Amino acid sequence: MLVRENQKAVVVVDNAKVTYRVYASGKAVQENVDSRVKRQGNLRTVEAVKGVSMVAYEGDVIGVIGTNGSGKTSLMKAISGLTPLDGGKIFASSRPSFLGVGAAMLKELSGEKNIILGGLAMGYSRSEIKEKLDEIIEFSGLREFIDLPMRTYSAGMSERLKFSIAASREHDILIIDEALAVGDSKFRKRSAERMKELAQNAGCVFLVSHSLKTILETCNRAIWLDNGVLKADGEAYEVCKAYADEVGADLDD
Repeated sequence: MLVRENQKAVVVVDNAKVTYRVYASGKAVQENVDSRVKRQGNLRTVEAVKGVSMVAYEGDVIGVIGTNGSGKTSLMKAISGLTPLDGGKIFASSRPSFLGVGAAMLKELSGEKNIILGGLAMGYSRSEIKEKLDEIIEFSGLREFIDLPMRTYSAGMSERLKFSIAASREHDILIIDEALAVGDSKFRKRSAERMKELAQNAGCVFLVSHSLKTILETCNRAIWLDNGVLKADGEAYEVCKAYADEVGADLDD
């Protein structure tokens, strides 16, 4: 576990464990389902996070790397409170904000109306949203499409708009899951700069990404998850280099 003296810890993860119980079909088991139903089918237990411990500090921008199924999103959802722990504890100085690829957007409404709804969901007043609207649209680079329904947007355009809404507000703890794997180089650069600003303003940012280049351009630190276990935690380049050497990845991808 990385420990720094004289720096404020904003997230402490202590031996966190996340376990999913699923049928062979992949359907998760609900705890309140009748016990007779639980015995039907081929029940399987999947340990997504296996006793992970780490500390995130004020001002950190932490890249979260690992292969598919390594537990990255499960750990981030546990930190944000969206997924319950099966063991261990997680402490946070404030409620984390989670921006993931599954964040809801209403497809029949325009991009502008989704900005208004997203702002309300984050706690903006209507007057605050009105003041921020033009800034969010400009940041997203989607001005010519903003009055079109979201169903006409590509997946990448939707993710750009989600990030632009979330990044318009200061967050003590912001978790971003693959949101920067979209858009052109200019948008990725704007996003990276904005994340650094958020972290510098007494905050902490977690970025889950398969792009080592994005991690290196954005983060001062990285953690590497492997099969639910924390394999490395340290300076971004060192962790990304070790990961790239093991899995045969390219630091420029």
